[in-house]
Amino acid sequence: MLICMNVIVGIDEAGRGPLAGPVSVGAVAVAEGFDVAREFPGVADSKKLSEKKREALYAMLEARVALGDARFHVGLSEAAAIDRDGIVPAVRAALAEALEEVVRFNLTTADAGLTKPNIRVLLDGGLRAPDAYAQETIIHGDALVPLISLASIAAKVTRDRLMCALAGEHPHYGFEAHKGYGTAAHLAAIRKHGPCALHRRTFLHI
Repeated sequence: MLICMNVIVGIDEAGRGPLAGPVSVGAVAVAEGFDVAREFPGVADSKKLSEKKREALYAMLEARVALGDARFHVGLSEAAAIDRDGIVPAVRAALAEALEEVVRFNLTTADAGLTKPNIRVLLDGGLRAPDAYAQETIIHGDALVPLISLASIAAKVTRDRLMCALAGEHPHYGFEAHKGYGTAAHLAAIRKHGPCALHRRTFLHI
């Protein structure tokens, strides 16, 4: 179990660049010493994996959660928040949500203003956790650190599934195919139908 143990959290994002849909940030927590590479064979940066492989690893993660070996949460910031606040604050808000949720049963104190000495956070790229956490940002961490890779998979699978579900509500845009990214077909659909509620108005330059 993770409670009262030293905990490592991996964090990565998905969906920073699309024209539509939320940005998502995944946080995966495991006990210190848990061998992610061994327990999740083939884990890698989500962008380098097929959809089938990502889904398989996501299912493995859910199974480890059921066993009590891991916890994960994906925070989301919707298009309206991205337009209102900008992408960087939106990512920061989703990250804070994901991290606080995934460690809320692991805190050594009920006072959120104090440091969390039994939790260490590993983040990809330019991401940063709230200052209360011991943390390390690792360039290309999604490729180099299996726990961050697993967080990237959680973030991407969650976001992709959501975009497929929302495609039925907005059938003109093909979200199930491109997940909101600026493909030629997506741009053509925006020109024809105009943007919908899922689009990031500040990202549209057509």
